[in-house]
Amino acid sequence: MDKPTILEAQQWASSCFDQQLKNTDPNLAANIMMDLFNWSRTQLLMRLRDALTAAQWEAYQQAVQRIAKGEPAQYVIGKTQFYGHSFMVTPAVLIPRQETEELVDWVLTDHDDVAKSVLDIGTGSGALAISMALARPHWQVTGTDISDSAIQVAKRNAQSLRANIGWQVGDLFQPVADKVFDLIVSNPPYISEDERPLMDQNVLDYEPHQALFADHQGLAIYERIAQQLADHLTDQGVAYFEIGFAQGKSVKHLFETALPEAHVTLRQDITGHDRMIRVQR
Repeated sequence: MDKPTILEAQQWASSCFDQQLKNTDPNLAANIMMDLFNWSRTQLLMRLRDALTAAQWEAYQQAVQRIAKGEPAQYVIGKTQFYGHSFMVTPAVLIPRQETEELVDWVLTDHDDVAKSVLDIGTGSGALAISMALARPHWQVTGTDISDSAIQVAKRNAQSLRANIGWQVGDLFQPVADKVFDLIVSNPPYISEDERPLMDQNVLDYEPHQALFADHQGLAIYERIAQQLADHLTDQGVAYFEIGFAQGKSVKHLFETALPEAHVTLRQDITGHDRMIRVQR
C-alpha cells in the first residue's frame, strides 16, 4: 500500500490486530496514530481522507507490527496516560494502571494542599509522585526506587511535566533512612509466582519482573515495609498502599500487627476488588 489515507491505514492496522490479537480495543488503530503523531481525536477525524507521508506510514507500520506481535502499545509508543497527564514509559518501568489512579484519588481526597512531606516508595515511572505533586503544589514529595533506570525515567517525566520531586535510588526506606514523612504511598511488587499462569503473556514478556513479583505469596515487600513503617511516619502520619485483589485480609493483618495503635482500612476498587490499604497512626 503506497502512502494510504489515514482511514485506509487504520483499516489495515485493524485487520492486523484482528488476525493476531484477542479482544482488541476497536479504537486501538486510531489511538496509536494519535499518540504516535500527537494528534487530537478532532485532528484525526478531520484528516481521514488525507494521505500519510512516507515517513508517517513507515512509522505507523512499524508500531502496528510490533503491537500485533504482543508488545505493549505503551512501550512501542513510549508513553501512556495517567491521572490526566502523559507519562513516558520504557521497559525499565511498569505501565501505570487505571486502578492506581484510584489510589491517587484516595490520597488527594483525604488531604488538601497544606504543606506535607510525602514519600512514594518504588516510584517506577514517577506516576504516583508526580500526580500528587502536580495536584498539591505545597507538598514536598520524594520518590525512591531500587532501579536507577526507573529513576531516570521518573526524572524525565518530572522535568516534562514540571513537577518538583526529590529522587533517590535505593531499596525501600534505605535512601531516606533518617527521615520521617506525613504521607507514605506505595504500589510495590505484590504478585505471587503462583499467579504467573493467570497473567497476560505480554506482561510476562515485556514488563520488569522486579517490579511485579514478590516472595511469600506476594507479601514480602509489605512485610518489610510494615516492620519499618513506624520509624518513618510522623505521629499523625498516614500510609497508603496498592495491593493484589486477593491480599486484603493478609496485608491488613500485617499492618495491624506491626502498628497495633494504627487504624487500618481496606478499600475496594471500582470493580469491587480489594485494592488499597490505608494505615493511620
